[in-house]
Amino acid sequence: MLPLRMLGHLMFMFLLCDAENMCPIELDPPVVIGEYGRSVLVNCSSATDDHDGIYWIQTGKPQPEMELEHNFVNWPISLSDWNVTAECKIQLPYQTCSKELELIVYKTPDIVSASARNPGPMVEGTDFLLECDIISVAPVQKLKVKWYRGNKTVLTEMFKDTRVAPVNVSSVLRVTPVRDYNTSIFRCEAELHFGPKGPELTPTSSLPYIAVVHYKPQIQACPGHYTGVENEFRIDTLSCQADGNPAPTVQWYYQGEPIKASEPLTRTHSGKYTAEFENYLGKSNTSVDITIEYSPSFTCNDRYEVEEHGKLQTDCEPKGIPKPVVTWFKDGKMMASPHWTKNDSGEYLLTVTNKHGTANHTLYIDVLYAPVFKEGNYSKEVTQGENVTFHCHADGNPTPKIQWNYTDAGNVRVTTGGHQTNISITGATSTNAGVYICVASNSVGHVTRSVTLIMKGQTIAGLSLLIWGLILLIGILLLLLLIIIIIIIVICFNSRSKKQGQYSFVPDKAKDGSGIPMTTQSNRVQS
Repeated sequence: MLPLRMLGHLMFMFLLCDAENMCPIELDPPVVIGEYGRSVLVNCSSATDDHDGIYWIQTGKPQPEMELEHNFVNWPISLSDWNVTAECKIQLPYQTCSKELELIVYKTPDIVSASARNPGPMVEGTDFLLECDIISVAPVQKLKVKWYRGNKTVLTEMFKDTRVAPVNVSSVLRVTPVRDYNTSIFRCEAELHFGPKGPELTPTSSLPYIAVVHYKPQIQACPGHYTGVENEFRIDTLSCQADGNPAPTVQWYYQGEPIKASEPLTRTHSGKYTAEFENYLGKSNTSVDITIEYSPSFTCNDRYEVEEHGKLQTDCEPKGIPKPVVTWFKDGKMMASPHWTKNDSGEYLLTVTNKHGTANHTLYIDVLYAPVFKEGNYSKEVTQGENVTFHCHADGNPTPKIQWNYTDAGNVRVTTGGHQTNISITGATSTNAGVYICVASNSVGHVTRSVTLIMKGQTIAGLSLLIWGLILLIGILLLLLLIIIIIIIVICFNSRSKKQGQYSFVPDKAKDGSGIPMTTQSNRVQS
């Protein structure tokens, strides 16, 4: 039988060698993450005293055995080889076991830079590639690259490359730019990331890449309506802008025709104007209604006519924007709008005012009115052989034309003197008796008046025809009325008699008419 001590050793070794982690070695630290070119001190110890020695092997080169008084050995490991390996071995009574140190050698990037993959600016809506170049970094599998636009992370990228030596790698950011990206700052950041137990390394950041984005014009600020002052306002002073890159050019149009925006506008230039902004990517346009204000002015005659109580029709409307306020003056006094009576003819001063100035104009208003007689109708009695004159005068504007209507006779003469027309009768006779009518007329209207000439002693003769004619007419009308009344009475009487059974009989001899006497009468009016 084997001694018990040997049996125990065998069982112990079996258990130790049953699994890799059963080797009675402890490494402190168990994992080394170190920067290339430096060295680290690792402690290798064992929990058992039953061994013949502990020693290190680095990158396949054996180290001399070392007797350990306290069962541990500190060994400086140089990180000057990208493929360096190190393991600690222990010589047990019946075998040798070892534990390899996990070594990670790193190197931060020499350069991190961000640039455009292709030359030229970004164009709105068109994909654009930015490239982040990381020069000489190891191990690349632990590299994390972050892209930023401003302070916002837009992409994070890791690498699957398992190479441990330094390499150059690139990260590509695909950007679909909008106009708001113009002048935005893009940058990339490279960081070796070893997890929570690894060292905290400062990320290496690229210099900023300032984006230049080209985009077509977009109207930013332009009023829908604008009011300017004549000969002062120019289109190019209008606050009308468009955002575009490259900066757009602007062309103004009026009634479809291009104009020079630097020329002052006058009152005839009010209307709709269109601004067209353009760069090589496109066009945008907008319209502005422009009103040109100007001080008042007159373009009217010096004299106008108006009919009495009529409405003055003139071309004397003052021009000006804003619409001027009109004030009338007569004899130095301000007045309301006249009602235009015949007394309103005269000289007037018109004053018109708006915020840009004042204008005056003097004009004469001539009020036209129909003729008016100074005298009314009347009768004049004269004796046989007497001379008589009738006067006719009328006021009016224009001056009325006077005309007499009468029965012509050899001794009647019409004369005109001043503003009146006269009828003169020399040696009046009965043939001159009658009505003389004066007619006054002008372009506004006409009026009449009459003078009745009566001969003394021949009043009846002069009036007999008219009076007896009227008497005869009235008599005839009364006779007809009486006949109609009698007929109605007879009809009513006969109708009542028939209803009461009363009848009248006429003898047969009445048929020959002998029973009805017939007489003929005649009436005569002498004058």
